Amino acid sequence: MTQPDAELPQMLRMVLDAPRARLRAEHRPLPACSGTEVLIRVAACGVCRTDLHLQDGELPTATYPRVPGHQVVGEVMAAGPHAALMPGTRVGVPWLASTCGDCRFCRNGQENLCENAHFHGCDVDGGYATHMLADSRYCIVLDAHLEAAQATPLLCAGLIGFRSLRMAGAARSIGIYGFGSAAHLITQLARHEGRRILAFTRPGDTMAQDFARELGAAWAGGSDEPAPEALDAALIFAPDGSLVPRALGDIRQGGSVICGGIHMSDIPAFPYARLWGERQLRSVANLTRQDGIDFMQAAADAGIRAHITTYPLEQADDALDDLRAGRISGTAVLLCDEHAQRGAPGLAGEPHG
Repeated sequence: MTQPDAELPQMLRMVLDAPRARLRAEHRPLPACSGTEVLIRVAACGVCRTDLHLQDGELPTATYPRVPGHQVVGEVMAAGPHAALMPGTRVGVPWLASTCGDCRFCRNGQENLCENAHFHGCDVDGGYATHMLADSRYCIVLDAHLEAAQATPLLCAGLIGFRSLRMAGAARSIGIYGFGSAAHLITQLARHEGRRILAFTRPGDTMAQDFARELGAAWAGGSDEPAPEALDAALIFAPDGSLVPRALGDIRQGGSVICGGIHMSDIPAFPYARLWGERQLRSVANLTRQDGIDFMQAAADAGIRAHITTYPLEQADDALDDLRAGRISGTAVLLCDEHAQRGAPGLAGEPHG
């Protein structure tokens, strides 16, 4: 661990020096804000499967050393001269860190596809830290009473799930493949909208199947089991390419398969007959700032509650290990400030350790 300079205000951050490395705790002086930046005191940061892809060297645009984390809830404590937010504002910091504003995608309302975008916890330092810098224009203003740890999964798992669900259109019967952080949030929203959810988990994962049923899934079983009915759409959150032809075989003609992950293993060859019948295969890429505004309202209307397991910031490696091993139902969340780690009221969840 890098030791602090006692004469300067310090922050603690967990640094990934290179692919396949363990995290390193580092103390350093608090950074100054410039331009549109704000300095955020981080209350909590969700742990995402994308963080595993960063650790495994599977994100092509990632740079190292890097502080992971892109599901951040905190409070603005200082602001640059051109910042859009004032100190004291409760904010969420999602995956999207900045866009160019000039490319054809930005001009067409598709900033999630910006050719020059940057991303927190990928090529910009993220929220596995007590403090972080962020561009105020890309932060999401949150209700001051929103529970910090509960809100973190909404900022990636929820947003990607929301964008995936919207791509499914008016589908009523939806299969969800991979029942983790995104799935458990979007199942709640889908049920609120009157949709029917069928959950497909790792074969033999009865814990995840029971969890899905508790959240209102009409059916839950292994991904090696046949779908009990033809589906209108399938949302794939597991990074397993072999699920794509399987899901195409489970949907009816005119249905859609939506791949919600940032990384997936290779998709095996499959007969054209599985795609024929105007079935569609699509992917979700990143998010827009408007997605954040729309989903936060939808989550509030649906009363979405995240199932979380909390870890002190210094145990971030343990959280990643548990996520990789499938030992977490819902979302792992790091408690990043001293107030949170003392067990502040409202930071509800199962503590780790």
